[in-house]
Amino acid sequence: MKNIIKITLIIIYFIFIIVSFFYHYEVGEAIGKNFLSFALSMLKIVPVAFILIGLFEVWIKRETIEKHLGKDSSWIGFFWAIILSSTTAGGLYVAFPISAVLYKKGAKLSIIFTYLGAVSVCRIPMTIFEVSFLGIKFTLIRLLVSLPLIIVSSIVMSRILTITHFKIKGN
Repeated sequence: MKNIIKITLIIIYFIFIIVSFFYHYEVGEAIGKNFLSFALSMLKIVPVAFILIGLFEVWIKRETIEKHLGKDSSWIGFFWAIILSSTTAGGLYVAFPISAVLYKKGAKLSIIFTYLGAVSVCRIPMTIFEVSFLGIKFTLIRLLVSLPLIIVSSIVMSRILTITHFKIKGN
């Protein structure tokens, strides 16, 4: 029943866009153009990202991830998560699959949460763009405030999930 509802909503969405273009309804045309733009950008990023993620999964050994990002890793694990996140291209489209691979290979939850938070805050291209418009002082203050808060919240979330015996489906 849920699948029928989902399919019906998708069909209604596309009918709305087609009718909007036929009758020149500006809101519907804008929605259609935004959808097309988003879909094309996804098609540029996702296939290459998934190939790289597949290579990451095959080439990087579980022992390496456990050693540097696993339960016995110290604060250095958070440092590596931030470095990895700063080099992640494609934003959260890529970060979530990488997080899944890290989880499968034994990275601890707090480091995975730190990676996800840092992807949103400190990717190199975004930081350079920010420096050019807002200045280095603003960017450094933002990073010096944001990163410790991300790490602390990651540790708290990890502990809460561990205490509640949270399990990820399929594992």
